[in-house]
Amino acid sequence: MHPSDAQPSGEGHHTTTVERGSFCLARCTCGWAGPARRSRDRARTDATAHVPSPRAEGN
Repeated sequence: MHPSDAQPSGEGHHTTTVERGSFCLARCTCGWAGPARRSRDRARTDATAHVPSPRAEGN
């Protein structure tokens, strides 16, 4: 994991990206893992989409 790959945390969520060979995938401390991607940027987008927004949690 590269330090810039860490994503902002939601309540109980901290995402990172992990490289496996030529693939990159997003992972979260809650146990979630995104699909393997060849694009690091796409894996970061998956991680950002996984973390719930504070407004959504307050509903």
